[in-house]
Amino acid sequence: RGRKQYQLVLDRTPFYAEGGGQVGDSGILENRHEKVRVLDTRKENELIVHYTDRLPDHPEEAFIARVDALPRRDTQANHTATHLLHNALRKVLGERVEQKGSLVHPDYLRFDFSHPGKPGEKELQEVESMVNDMIRENFPVDERRSVPMEEAMKTGALAFFGEKYMEHVRVIGFGDSRELCGGTHVKATGDIGLFLITKESAVAAGIRRIEAVTGRGALEYVRSREKELSRIETLLKSPDPPAAVEKMLSENSMLKKKIELLERAGLERQKEILLKLKQQAGGISLIAGRVDVASADQMKNLAFEMKNQVVDLFLVLGAEIGGKAHLSVMVPDKLTREMGLDASLIIREVSPLIGGGGGGQPFYATAGGKNPGGLDQAIDASVGFLKKA
Repeated sequence: RGRKQYQLVLDRTPFYAEGGGQVGDSGILENRHEKVRVLDTRKENELIVHYTDRLPDHPEEAFIARVDALPRRDTQANHTATHLLHNALRKVLGERVEQKGSLVHPDYLRFDFSHPGKPGEKELQEVESMVNDMIRENFPVDERRSVPMEEAMKTGALAFFGEKYMEHVRVIGFGDSRELCGGTHVKATGDIGLFLITKESAVAAGIRRIEAVTGRGALEYVRSREKELSRIETLLKSPDPPAAVEKMLSENSMLKKKIELLERAGLERQKEILLKLKQQAGGISLIAGRVDVASADQMKNLAFEMKNQVVDLFLVLGAEIGGKAHLSVMVPDKLTREMGLDASLIIREVSPLIGGGGGGQPFYATAGGKNPGGLDQAIDASVGFLKKA
């Protein structure tokens, strides 16, 4: 259960209530007797509600309301940046771009917008540069209150994602950016400091999302990336990480090819060993035994290569891989069709011998278990089904 919270309503307040994607303010209510911590602020039934962890001891007295200054300033910077971002996106990607949602937090911002495909890296760089150009221009806020809705729309102000607006609205402008907005903003774009896009992704069909940081958050982001780069340089023991990584990738590719060749040679040796174990039983080729493979996929590949090489093959393979038992059973189509012999049923019967279970199809099935000591018994039991048939 969460902590008990209380809702306080003041006759007037400087606290911003959550709305339009912007999170609510936190802060302090205080007087000469006490301090009450405001954890969050929301709007309910046209009232601004302050969420606290306790009730005031003297609610009848006057309180001084103090909003947490740093989070408010960071939120204002991020909120203003969403205006500049929207403006830049429409210039770079086209005016069909429309805001579809946002989240404005003190630590970061998130902006959802309509666009048919993934924006290119150069387009995102252009958007980022355009926002930072507007920040350096230090455009002052142009705030107009109680503007008739019709007049506001004539000025080119943007309205968003199905929101309901009153007859008179608040218009916020920075340079050539103009939107209907009830949130908090910086006094001038220079207060934002720096804008960095940290991630771009898809949210839904035709909806993209940009996550970004500004101001102090952007500085922390750059510092953390510098630390990561420094750590990579240390691990690679190279002052040129990209070149070192390229070299590693090249070496890794060569090693993978060598491993594939070694695995191929290993499978060929296993095939030679298995072919020597081949027996004939009533017109059916029988091969059964343990193999030395590194993975279940290798055992599967080996089984199907044997099937392609040996006609009417009844195959049982067992292997210990990573301390666990693996078993494969392959039944020729002839026995499946004429006698109803089913590899999945065989596996189901014998898999308890290796302390596990499995399944598959009538022509091929596999099992895994924790008891490698039971592999030989499971292999013999599987061959027993062929002998009975």
